[in-house]
Amino acid sequence: MDCRPGCGACCIAPSISSPIPGLPHGKPAGIWCVQLLPDFRCALFGRPERPAVCVSLRPTEHMCGAHRDEAMAYLNGLENATNPSAP
Repeated sequence: MDCRPGCGACCIAPSISSPIPGLPHGKPAGIWCVQLLPDFRCALFGRPERPAVCVSLRPTEHMCGAHRDEAMAYLNGLENATNPSAP
């Protein structure tokens, strides 16, 4: 499956604990990555600076859903389920 144009959910919903160019301490969940372009594409896609966690994330029908809102909901759910400080 290819990424859906205009989505960017995987660059917004999850927290990223590894360094990202422009975010040396990663990024919190729900915050746009500084590398997310206005058209919702990654400025680092295909470049060696792209964090390993981003490189390893592969779009799937289940994760991406039928539209961006479903992708955001799914990824937010994963973020909440894996947050060690969540109740």
